[in-house]
Order: sequence, then C-alpha cells, then structure tokens
Amino acid sequence: MRHLISIEDLSRADIERILDTAESFAEVSGREIKKVPALRGRTVVNLFYEASTRTSSSFELAAKRLSADVVSIRSVGSSIDKGESLKDTVQTLSAYDPAAIVIRSPHAGAAKLVAAWTPAAVINAGDGKHEHPTQALLDAFTLRRRLGKLDDANIWIVGDVLHSRVARSNILAFQRMGATVTVCGPPTLIPRGIEALGCAATSSLDGLQEADVVYVLRMQHERMQDAYVPSLREYAERYQINSARLNPEQLLMHPGPVNRGVELSAEAIDSPQALIGDQVKAGVAVRMAVLYELLVGSPPLAAVAA
Repeated sequence: MRHLISIEDLSRADIERILDTAESFAEVSGREIKKVPALRGRTVVNLFYEASTRTSSSFELAAKRLSADVVSIRSVGSSIDKGESLKDTVQTLSAYDPAAIVIRSPHAGAAKLVAAWTPAAVINAGDGKHEHPTQALLDAFTLRRRLGKLDDANIWIVGDVLHSRVARSNILAFQRMGATVTVCGPPTLIPRGIEALGCAATSSLDGLQEADVVYVLRMQHERMQDAYVPSLREYAERYQINSARLNPEQLLMHPGPVNRGVELSAEAIDSPQALIGDQVKAGVAVRMAVLYELLVGSPPLAAVAA
C-alpha cells in the first residue's frame, strides 16, 4: 500500500492484515509505557479542513505512540484562512519531508489530489460525502472483536446515508469482510443507485429485528442545504433507534458525535449492547496500524509490538 484513499483499494486480506496489526497495537496501548519506536525520526502531518475531535485526536495519538514527530494544522488560524490553496499548502508542508499527510476535507476527492502533489503517504481522514476509510476499519475491528468474524453478519445502517462518508466506506468494508448490508432511512436521505455498491436499501424499519448489528448514522445538519425531513421530531418518531426497536441480542454502533434524542435515544446509547465506546477506543490502535502499514510494511506481528 502506498496511500489509503478508499476502502475500494483494499482486499479482504489487506483489511485482515491491518486489523491483525491493530490487535498488536491495542496490546501496546494497555501497557504503562504506550510507545513503540517504529516511526522515530519521521514526521506525520495532520491537515484538517473540517472540525474533528475523535479522528484528529486519535491520529495524533497514534503517530505519537509510534514515536513520530507530529504537526497538526487546522484551517482556522493558518495560511489556509488567508486564502492559500490546498495545493500550495501541501507543497509547503512537503518541503518539511513528512512521511505521511493525514487529510480531512469537505471536498470529495481531495485526498486523491493530495496524493498526486506530495511524495508523502496520504491517508484520507474523510473527504466530503465520499469516504472515511479508517472509520470503516475501526468499525470492522470493533465488530470482529465482538463477533469473532463478520462472515454472514446481517448489518443495518440506519439514518442520513446521503450525507455520510462513513456509510459508503462501511458498506464496502463490511461486505468485503463477508457481511450483508442493508441501508435504511427516509427516501430523501438514501442516495439513488446505492444498491450498486451491493447493499439493499429500504425506507422502513420493519425488518430491523433481523439485524445482528444496527449501525446508526448522525443527522448531518451542517451538510444539508434543503429540508430533507419535515422535522427532527418526525424523523425521531419514525427512525430513532431506541429500546423498543432494539432486541437485547443486537449490537448497536454509531460513529459519533451522537445527536441524543434524535437518531438514538439516551437509554440506547447507554445500554450494554452499545459499542460506541469500543469504537472510540479502537481508533488509536487501528490508526497506528494504518500508519505502520503505509510507512513500515507488514513484518511478523511479534516485531510490531516489540
């Protein structure tokens, strides 16, 4: 692997290898000293054009735990704020000889462009409504830990699929790992032709009880230019996942941040079947594994955690 732009670029073997490496790094994260020297002397740049807490902080922690030097740049208060183009910013940063650039942008395809402008490895930390591959990897990691494997798992992705980069990456990753995927939401929030990705699509929660995993998406108000639902109250009445709609055997996931009381009820968020905290914890180990995969390679796992 040279870059991580899309889940489409990964085979099942690639995903399994990254998740196996992440298991080793999860063990490192449990130690008193949580660092390994794998990237000592190398620099990782985090370039975020959109607000982020979970993704930016976990990439920063991941790089530091691999002993890399980390430069984190937010668009606010930087030259980007003064009108500098993405290309000029990347070329300026490339002069510092970074080993990797982690990029989040509101524009689909931005990570692919960056990969053409720099010799550094590029990791897509979310590009518009397109993809968020490391979120899909940490979700697959979380589920594999709980279920043992994803083969034949029935996964429902419920909510604002139209505006979600997580949905596209997860549909691809879950299916590549052997699961079947159904997306569900109001017709206005299901992209036309999404079945071309291999998933089923429905506007009704009627079959939800058949799911092994219910993956709930946030209503992304900041990306909505039109009224996609009559009101949040009506959306919650029809599509909110709550204790009445979940059975005790089902696992519940959400990429965060959660709109409590909208797509998820408070009691569902705090229920034992919710894996939301596990997803957050998985972020650092999985992103360590991605950085390691791109910058070092994949030697025997014993060497990773040494």
